[in-house]
Amino acid sequence: MSGDAAYHRPDQNKIQLLNDIANKLRIHSIESTNASKSGHPTSCASMAEIMSVLFFHTMRYKVTDPRDASSDRFVLSKGHSAPILYAAWAEAGLFPASDLLNLRKIDCDLEGHPTPRLSFVDVATGSLGQGLSCSAGMAYVGKYFDKASYRVYCIMGDGESMEGSVWEAAAFASYYKLDNLVAIIDINRLGQSEPTSLQHNVDVYKARMEAFGWNTIVLDGHDVAELCRAFHDASVAKGKPTCIVAKTYKGRGFSGIEDEENWHGKALGDKAAKTIEEIKSRIQNQGAHGLGPQPVTDDAPTVCCNPKLNEPPNYTLGQKIATRETYGSALVKLYKSCPRVVALDGDTKNSTHSLKLKKVSNENYIECFIAEQNLIGVAVGCGTRHRTIPFASTFACFLTRGFDQIRMAAISQANVKFCGSHCGVSIGEDGPSQMALEDLSMFRSVHGAYVFYPSDAVSMERAVELAANTEGICFIRSSRPATPVIYKNDEVFEVGKAKVVKQSDKDKILIIGAGITLVHAMDAAKELEGAGISARVIDPFTIKPLDQEGIIANAKAAGGKIITVEDHYPEGIFIGY
Repeated sequence: MSGDAAYHRPDQNKIQLLNDIANKLRIHSIESTNASKSGHPTSCASMAEIMSVLFFHTMRYKVTDPRDASSDRFVLSKGHSAPILYAAWAEAGLFPASDLLNLRKIDCDLEGHPTPRLSFVDVATGSLGQGLSCSAGMAYVGKYFDKASYRVYCIMGDGESMEGSVWEAAAFASYYKLDNLVAIIDINRLGQSEPTSLQHNVDVYKARMEAFGWNTIVLDGHDVAELCRAFHDASVAKGKPTCIVAKTYKGRGFSGIEDEENWHGKALGDKAAKTIEEIKSRIQNQGAHGLGPQPVTDDAPTVCCNPKLNEPPNYTLGQKIATRETYGSALVKLYKSCPRVVALDGDTKNSTHSLKLKKVSNENYIECFIAEQNLIGVAVGCGTRHRTIPFASTFACFLTRGFDQIRMAAISQANVKFCGSHCGVSIGEDGPSQMALEDLSMFRSVHGAYVFYPSDAVSMERAVELAANTEGICFIRSSRPATPVIYKNDEVFEVGKAKVVKQSDKDKILIIGAGITLVHAMDAAKELEGAGISARVIDPFTIKPLDQEGIIANAKAAGGKIITVEDHYPEGIFIGY
């Protein structure tokens, strides 16, 4: 069916209603930012018609259940325009419009940038350039896992399109033919401190997106009829994601402010009342507009799985095997009990051993190539609405490249599991560029994150299982060298509980090691024993939370002396504070 044959243009009355809603959204944005004396009303004004058409003509969602599995997803990547997002949901009927006046107040969840503390927000935005990656993850799940009708819409600013992560996401979405994904670039010409580099040169934006393999539509972002047609055309485009390049004006409809510099992030103050009166004069239907979302096609499957190892570890004491290898084995075992376990990697799958899951179920592996920021964002998107349990892996040192994405994932309340392999100086011959010597301190600094540091094959498999069942961000550190199995296959592990691997009543010192250093700690204890000094050895298992009580109790029992043996920079020592 051609786009022309399928398209039914809205009548003039509906077009007027959509224009009226756009202007009401502008008014809400002015009033809410004026009430808080801060915010970004001009950035909201440039996208008013886009929001009106999306929320009251195009999108399918349930106002009564914003996180409904079958509803369309919406990501506001230009998070500073949050007031108009809140206004759209108020106009849709989710909450009273009067609540908008509490914007940015300390006791209100309508913050300056959206977070999932709000029921209608899937991912936190505001650190620019990240929304498209998360949206691509959602779209990937929708197309290849849920095989459902829902679509994903992401609005970006023109300034943020300079971020490299945007183009990583653009390449990813094109490669996987995510035709259920629509990106809208709000090209309002002005950045925060000066005009953007391309200003209104929409042809360059179009050429760039087309070069990345996107179906691209250039239009007047303030023309409701054009927008309605563009979103329809995007819905029937097959084999490619769609990008709508919308030429707009910052502060649209604000006399003396529209398209003027130095109004970014400023409430209108004493100009608000006159501007609102001008906008009201353009609204023909002052009462209830009667428009709402399109009906939802309830075809997203119910997700219910029990992420447990389908069989216990099966190793021999003393057997030498790398924890990175058993990470892959654990993924396979989890998948067999929970088909929604997904592995993502950045072209290191044969080293991290996420390849093992790909060999068992190609559908449960997502190759993100060498684009770690996008890898993380896609993983965050995959985990939204609990549609999958994503495990993202690469060399631990390369995860540092995406620290901002990891930081924002925490704010997003994301349920993502990271595995960083080839950690520390134990990869020696590769040189310092490949050594992760900051990863523990990095993940420890992420609020609410869990940090696992398994030391052998058995503890690695159990770490993966525990991470899958621990809500939130988890980091699992794996090593390249083969290390001996020290735990029995039926050993029980808990988050925050250390393991005493060597002890006696005569211990004079406590040695703490993890991963490759636990092997050295045990060797050192044997050597000390030959010199007549009995040493106790502890494996912390989780670095965060750290078993402080266990460490203190064992330190007291071992003469009050502690040595830590670590494969990390001193700034990241795990019991230093």
